[in-house]
Amino acid sequence: MSAATTQTIHPTAVVSESARLGNDCFIGPYTIIGDEATLGDRVRLDSHVVVDGRTWIGDDTHVFPFVSIGLASQDLKYRGEPSETRIGRNCSIREFVTIHRGTEGGGMLTEVGDECLIMAQAHIAHDCIIGNSVIMANAATLAGHVIVESGANIGAYSGVHQFCRVGREAYVGGYSVVVKDALPFALTVGNHARCYGLNTTGMRRRGYSRETMSALHHAFHLLLSSRLNTTQAVERIRREITESPEVDELLRFIETSKRGVIK
Repeated sequence: MSAATTQTIHPTAVVSESARLGNDCFIGPYTIIGDEATLGDRVRLDSHVVVDGRTWIGDDTHVFPFVSIGLASQDLKYRGEPSETRIGRNCSIREFVTIHRGTEGGGMLTEVGDECLIMAQAHIAHDCIIGNSVIMANAATLAGHVIVESGANIGAYSGVHQFCRVGREAYVGGYSVVVKDALPFALTVGNHARCYGLNTTGMRRRGYSRETMSALHHAFHLLLSSRLNTTQAVERIRREITESPEVDELLRFIETSKRGVIK
């Protein structure tokens, strides 16, 4: 620990002498912090938290009891390579969440962005990349190599298959099973999940304009309800909607999908 910082460390906590702690950190009872952990300023780790491996936790993040961050992957191919886990600023990570470090086969990094809310019992597996302001509800589960873009919301007890993407501002309903890419700005629900069009409530809450929402509504109509195949729908959307960055983003997401998109 750096001698220039101030912390509150409970006597029962076990903090490695080589761990790096920022100013005004709080380390609660029975918490364990490993050799290569780095905590930013004002990080709060409540009781029985374990932080291991090459792990960074950003300023003002609050980690609730019985969370484990940066432990070895459950991937059978993991052989102890020095991979990393990074948690952003001002996140709230609730009880019993597990976040595993990356692997050589997936870029060596698991990352959670800034201002995310990870609710109780959620799991973020190896090599997942989570954007900013993402919400994962209780017991939502990401398999390895999942990408969740900023502003997405994954409902309780939902599971996302490995190598899938969840697009920006997407809403995945509770108890859903996502085995392909979930479209940005869309409402995706079910087992197996289906897309039900624009995430209207989420878009309104985020302050999107009527013009943007109207353009996306039209794009989703062509994609989901026009009896066109995906290629034909993309061509029609591109011809008919010419000045919407969000629609352009939707099209790029579809065209770069490797697993296919949920329709």
